[in-house]
Amino acid sequence: MRPFTYTRANDATSAIKLLTENPNARFLAGGTNLLDLMKEDVERPNTLIDISDLGLAEVKSIANGVNKGGVSMGGLGKNTDAANHPLIRQHYPLLTQAILAGASGQLRNMATNGGNLLQRTRCPYFYEVSMPCNKRAPGTGCGAREGINRMHAIFGWSDQCVAVYPSDMAVALAALDAVVHVRNAAGQERQIPIADFHRLPGNQPEKDTNLVHGELITAIELPPNRLADKSYYLKVRDRASYAFALVSVAAALETEGAMIKQARIAMGGVAHKPWRALKAEQLLVGKEATEANFNQAAEAVMADAKPLAHNAFKVELGKRSIVLALQTAMNGGKL
Repeated sequence: MRPFTYTRANDATSAIKLLTENPNARFLAGGTNLLDLMKEDVERPNTLIDISDLGLAEVKSIANGVNKGGVSMGGLGKNTDAANHPLIRQHYPLLTQAILAGASGQLRNMATNGGNLLQRTRCPYFYEVSMPCNKRAPGTGCGAREGINRMHAIFGWSDQCVAVYPSDMAVALAALDAVVHVRNAAGQERQIPIADFHRLPGNQPEKDTNLVHGELITAIELPPNRLADKSYYLKVRDRASYAFALVSVAAALETEGAMIKQARIAMGGVAHKPWRALKAEQLLVGKEATEANFNQAAEAVMADAKPLAHNAFKVELGKRSIVLALQTAMNGGKL
């Protein structure tokens, strides 16, 4: 780990100002990903600005605005508190399931909601500084493109980068149409739909999100919905203990009798960002919640997959995972 200075911020305004003034500074909250990256010499900040005392941790009902009746989670709230909060467990069990699938209790007790969204890929070529990686060092190449890419993307990748995004929580947030609130040094706030928060690699794989340097995640809003009773988060991984997803599916349905009024499907472990399966959702609306229709929807999604040399198995795995997640959601979240 390289030398750095440490500053403890007393308020959000001063924290944002300090970060804005220094392109090599980073916010420090839970530190569960950033400190690992620093130890591996992947991230090299010269200043860490500790924002853990800023508050911004409350989970509360939204009383006004576009998402009235929904729930707001503070950007600095802990993953454990979000997953276990009665408002989340009652109205967004899909999110609770995803958070609990994502990491051990020790990590959830440290990791923050905003920090979870900012996780960087676990691609081994990104972590190994002796290997080429356009995400870590733009212009050096992508070691995974022609290397061992079993864990890598089948959607949305480019020749510059085939890495996948690791967060489980963000996959559920994508299915729930969450909105991320951020604040800049001028005190201005903006709202970023979760679908626009993360980026595909394109020609700039070093940019994981559409945040501007200096912006602070203050809250994550969840719009009200009628999906709680029929939702499920399925995570397929190499081992039962905490591992990153080969494929994951956040599925939720609103039905009237046997007919589907609304469907939400997002996938993890398959792209550089949470992958919203819009084709499947559109196909399911107005149809009966049957295995045949679930299979048709899954086929439509995976028809667009572009597997790499070592991960073609994810195509069939993705189909089966979508169908199982939808069936389980339809069964009230019970396998």
